[in-house]
Amino acid sequence: MKPNLKDLIDVLKKLRAPDGCDWDRAQTHESLIPYLLEETYEVIEAIEQNDYTLLKEELGDLLLHVVFQAELASEKDKFDIYDSIANITKKLVDRHPHIFSNKEDQSWKPGSWELAKKKEKKRDSILDGVPKALPALTKAKRIQEKAAGVGFDWEALDQVYDKVYEEMDELNEALKSKKTEKIEEELGDVIFSIVNLSRHIEINPEVALSKSIIKFINRFHLLEKYMDDNKLEFKKQSLSDLDKIWDTIKLKINKLS
Repeated sequence: MKPNLKDLIDVLKKLRAPDGCDWDRAQTHESLIPYLLEETYEVIEAIEQNDYTLLKEELGDLLLHVVFQAELASEKDKFDIYDSIANITKKLVDRHPHIFSNKEDQSWKPGSWELAKKKEKKRDSILDGVPKALPALTKAKRIQEKAAGVGFDWEALDQVYDKVYEEMDELNEALKSKKTEKIEEELGDVIFSIVNLSRHIEINPEVALSKSIIKFINRFHLLEKYMDDNKLEFKKQSLSDLDKIWDTIKLKINKLS
């Protein structure tokens, strides 16, 4: 028989008991944050690698932290993991009345989810509720998605491209001014518009950038190997020479792919 959620909770309670593990007993909501973030990124990495064996393991590690946080709250008589499960279950049902209440109801349309959350959580704005700690690219995408959910969005891809070019022109003007604050502002607008473009072509900007970083690292490793094999030093090569080697490496990689 497969273990269930209660088995995991019982193990955690044993670890947190007076005669349990010193490390587990010492943990707090705050002390576990770095580990929670690490496990979240490891789940993402397993997904990106399409590795289901690794994903199974990493989801278990992440689940531990979800249960651990709930157990800490339970010890303070705030709530337990079953309260969290009940809460999200009710939330999903309430936000999908066209599925669980009245299947003939056609009033549920794009934007309803965000409007429901605003009402449910008594928020002042549709844009409220995006975690401040999110990476900037992901935060930008979520803000744009929320605005788009109520109809504030470009209708055609050409309009999105035009906005990118417009922001690039404004950045060029800011560069001429040599005013750091203005340049920073316009560069931010360019990046924000690129995120919007990625959203419209259904590409996750965080994933796309991560893949580009990995690609650069791999190619740079090959560049380093080439330099070592040919007993060359970076400082003694011109940028033009290094760029030619880089292009040669790219060409070889492209032929293999």
